[in-house]
Amino acid sequence: MRSFSAAPQLRALFFILFLSLYTMALSGNSLSMAATTFTSRLHIPMYLFLVSLAVFDVICASTVVPKLLEMLVAEKRGISYWGCVVQVYFLTWSLAAELLLLHAVAYDRYLAICHSLHYGSIISPRVCVVLAGALWGISVLGAGVNACLILWLTFCGSNVIDHFFCEIPPLLLLSCSCTYVNDIMAIMADIFAMLYFLLTTVSCGFIISTMLKMRTAKGKR
Repeated sequence: MRSFSAAPQLRALFFILFLSLYTMALSGNSLSMAATTFTSRLHIPMYLFLVSLAVFDVICASTVVPKLLEMLVAEKRGISYWGCVVQVYFLTWSLAAELLLLHAVAYDRYLAICHSLHYGSIISPRVCVVLAGALWGISVLGAGVNACLILWLTFCGSNVIDHFFCEIPPLLLLSCSCTYVNDIMAIMADIFAMLYFLLTTVSCGFIISTMLKMRTAKGKR
């Protein structure tokens, strides 16, 4: 990896910056998980999703930032082949899970606000647990497929990535073998990401529309 090699005088500044951001991310998400766990009135579906979101946020940050900090202070800035594959897996898993969970939170709020009378019967604790488990399973499966496709590739040349972490597009550029299936998977992932983004936006739109139709200030609040 060649990260920040063009500006070595800024490495100390980048190290302090990313270490501070990483510490804040860990602290904020840990406090969020602790508050939800030890506060009984927060044991509702939305906060189960938010705790899962905090967990994956920690996984995502911990997949990239510690290695980045190491490269900022080490003379030899690189990562092993298997280390790169593991990083791709956990990064893909956490990002996919966060996207799905954000949509789940938006849909949960849509039902709670736009269909409040039926919310309790639709989103029961059992349904919530099953839905959260399905989101975890789908993201694990998708990340596993992408990691296996990377393992099937043959790499040659310098194997140098002009990036500070391993992700699929730069790795495909280094491959000497056919990347057709990998490219198809990447396109499908982009399509699904856009689809979930649109669905989340639509859910938020319905929520705002319902709030604007409420006549009382208490109801809007």
